[in-house]
Amino acid sequence: MTRPSPADIMPLVTVMARLRDPDTGCPWDIAQDFASIAPYTIEEAYEVMDAIERRDMEALRDELGDLLLQVAFHSRMAEQAGHFSLQDVIDGITRKMIRRHPHVFGEGARREDGHAQWEAIKAAERAEKEPDPSALAGVAMALPALLRAEKLQKRAARTGFDWPDADGVVAKIEEELAEVAAATTDAERTEEVGDLLFAVVNLARHLKVDPEAALRQANSKFDRRFRAMEHMAGDDFTALSLDAKEALWSRAKTEERR
Repeated sequence: MTRPSPADIMPLVTVMARLRDPDTGCPWDIAQDFASIAPYTIEEAYEVMDAIERRDMEALRDELGDLLLQVAFHSRMAEQAGHFSLQDVIDGITRKMIRRHPHVFGEGARREDGHAQWEAIKAAERAEKEPDPSALAGVAMALPALLRAEKLQKRAARTGFDWPDADGVVAKIEEELAEVAAATTDAERTEEVGDLLFAVVNLARHLKVDPEAALRQANSKFDRRFRAMEHMAGDDFTALSLDAKEALWSRAKTEERR
């Protein structure tokens, strides 16, 4: 088998065209549409992130391939429907990156101006595309809730609507905790817990902590320590009292820190 050139994406395009061929393709691939494939696209992006966090370069290579397949899949469906092709996708993002980096591709610009220019150009592009004049326009509804909360807060902060420092956010968290405790119905508790989570994201933003990454780290830590507890207890874990489980939890924490 002849090895393709490093940047040759055509073998993947050809495979995707074969899979989606209405006469000779794969029945599952043929049956898919944008909505049915979208969850896989999101899943693959998270698997890329997981490989990066584990610093597993072999896994990262594989997961980037899976993510690239998602781009090819969506593009092939769009091409079959007469909307756009993968080449249109590539050309579009290439033009966008050049347009948004005048400090690199323009003449006489300074590289240190890059971030401010990027934000200004993005804002101008949104103004052209979005009939909604709001500073919050364009923040996708489908984003993970923590990420969307952070993006909404950042957009609002650019208009000057923001706490001056983290102390105000901490006070807001305490206020929201009290409102959670005072809630008397399921609807009220849902609303107040949501407000509390939104305030916690605000605190993370002020402390320059990525809330999504912080929660993933906390999830991993809980997973690791809980499994250690189960290993220590053996088959009797479920039958143990809560005090005994708390003792195992403390032991797991202590041993992890050594």
